[in-house]
Amino acid sequence: MLPVVMVHGGAGHIPKERAELSTIGVKEAARTGYAILQKGGSAMDAVVEAVALMENNPRFNAGRGSVLNVKGEVEMDAMVMDGRNLDSGAVSAVRRIANPVQLARLVMEKTKHLCLTAEGAFKFARSMGVPEVPEESLITDYAKMRWKKNLKPDANPVECQMGKMGTVGAVAVDKDGNIACATSTGGMINKMEGRVGDTPCVGCGGYADNNIGAVSPTGHGEAIMKVTLSRLILFHMEQGKTPEEASDLALTYMKERVDGLGGVVVVDPKGTWAARFSSLQMSWAAAQQGELHYGLYHGEHFVEPVQENI
Repeated sequence: MLPVVMVHGGAGHIPKERAELSTIGVKEAARTGYAILQKGGSAMDAVVEAVALMENNPRFNAGRGSVLNVKGEVEMDAMVMDGRNLDSGAVSAVRRIANPVQLARLVMEKTKHLCLTAEGAFKFARSMGVPEVPEESLITDYAKMRWKKNLKPDANPVECQMGKMGTVGAVAVDKDGNIACATSTGGMINKMEGRVGDTPCVGCGGYADNNIGAVSPTGHGEAIMKVTLSRLILFHMEQGKTPEEASDLALTYMKERVDGLGGVVVVDPKGTWAARFSSLQMSWAAAQQGELHYGLYHGEHFVEPVQENI
């Protein structure tokens, strides 16, 4: 069953043409992560590179392509977690960084802290030699269009979130049985300046524990934080539930308790995985035993050979 890597490109409702491009993007990311695992790389290496690839893809709400805050600026969150020792690193409200997930890993490996924010995170990035990029390089025409549309006084808050590209994330188990997760996002469309969502919060925007499994979620951040979605799923797995059963229980609870929609990718130490969501769509892909599994809508599960990039 091992190794395995699984990625998501965000839960929500996006137009058909963008949804198809999102599926292509998650398949590429899963192939990239799997190639690293096949060469003996760690689960952490696999999830960080898979997420970084999606941060570089303007079809997703992370890195280049992030949604804009109310001032028309990019503020991004990211986190990683290592299931071997529960080490974690995160950044929040960061600007002018192409790959926040890589910066989150540096926080984990090079500091005694779990999360750095805003200007402090940027200063740390500079000290680590992480290059600053022009903010314009992270802003797409699509993000500008969504921002302007949402500024209108009569904008419908429900329709505002439709068309939103998704948070990205990955979970993996390597050949040694070590587990990791990574999540990255541009946040909510037209969010307040300084808003921090679930992504950089341990137990909310991700969790990895070699003894239980790993989770990377997507959806409405405030709802995810209220129920600590990632840790809730692993709690159910500790009680003997499968990744699929645990995910469904937690997503149902989030919907019933706080009226929140979302989705997750989950893996256990044996390599059993699940992609579950309560939203209309969630692009996802998993690579295992030479096969690439993927889908977008409920009930979809396509399979093809991994083939390339191995």
